[in-house]
Amino acid sequence: MSIWEELKQEVESLKESGLYLRIRRISSPQGAWFVVDGKKVLNLCSNNYLGLANEPRLKEAAKKAIEQWGVGPGAVRTIAGTQDLHIQLEEALARFKEVEATLVVQSGFNANQAVIPAITSEKDAILSDELNHASIIDGVRLSKAKRYVWKHRDVEDLERKLKEAIKDGARRKLIITDGVFSMDGDLAPLPGIVELAKKYDAIVMVDDAHGEGVLGDHGRGIASHFNLTGQVDIEIGTLSKAFGVVGGYIAGKKELIEYLKQKARPFLFSSSLSPADTAAALEAVRILEESDERVKKLWENAEYFKKQMTSLGFDVGHSETPITPVMLYDAKVASKFSERLFEEGIFAQSIGYPVVPKGKARIRVMISAVHTRDDLDFAISRFEKIGKELGVI
Repeated sequence: MSIWEELKQEVESLKESGLYLRIRRISSPQGAWFVVDGKKVLNLCSNNYLGLANEPRLKEAAKKAIEQWGVGPGAVRTIAGTQDLHIQLEEALARFKEVEATLVVQSGFNANQAVIPAITSEKDAILSDELNHASIIDGVRLSKAKRYVWKHRDVEDLERKLKEAIKDGARRKLIITDGVFSMDGDLAPLPGIVELAKKYDAIVMVDDAHGEGVLGDHGRGIASHFNLTGQVDIEIGTLSKAFGVVGGYIAGKKELIEYLKQKARPFLFSSSLSPADTAAALEAVRILEESDERVKKLWENAEYFKKQMTSLGFDVGHSETPITPVMLYDAKVASKFSERLFEEGIFAQSIGYPVVPKGKARIRVMISAVHTRDDLDFAISRFEKIGKELGVI
């Protein structure tokens, strides 16, 4: 059997098991409603938390940047690709995150790969939450450090792993966790992690991709949420979710950022953001600095949706954020539920293995600040109808 036949068989098996990812075609801007496969539907699966992906201020900033700077950076940033706009964005992000410096890279995924292998070696230990994002997992794989995986959100197990790393002679101990875990919406126990880091002289690194624009003062993220600003050594951010654009960044001490400019491979060997992306992201930071109105609306919408869904009998897990996992457990049921939602005018994808463990399939609902109460009521009524139809409630 050829490799192509094997790949085809694997895809067919995914379809049969309900795990096949159907990638739909979007024909309009991101928003509360958009056009998918030619049909106008309610958008319940975008990371566009604050509705900034189609915000007029961001679009205008992007247009002006194109007129002034063109459409591309022209080179990697270390050669001839660092524009004034990149510096302005990094300074604005440092101010917003209340850190000494930031470094902008191509994506949040690349940000993790930029940091982890650059600051660790075979002499070191990496301690990673078992449910960390794939970008962290891949970043750890690129490092030669010894890996210690601790049970999800279990600081007691983290402490055991820290003691084990010390016993094994680790020079440097890097604790890594998501801030918000994107499939369940739960938070890292950051206060306990920081306390252990101080006790055992470890470094704390947090991927705050789903926390920025959502948690803390004006959406500054999980460190702000827990009043731990300045106590997290490395924060990884994305510009692709609440900020509504694309890109990623690393935030921390100026010594870290200066070092990464010399050693981080995604920064050294790949061009950075376009002028349009950079200017739009800069405008998003300014909007969040000016007002937290969108953040408050996001939480208001999320709390309403969760309350109504729970009252209908749906299992929405233990989310502590606007991420709302509607737990269906069976992958085929989740896939069918998603198909029926689309037929009823709602776009909400089913998620199964390997993104989540087997037997934990779900519809992950992503609430946005731009959803109206009528939008949410429409969604709730359709979930109720299909839930009863499929015997879920």
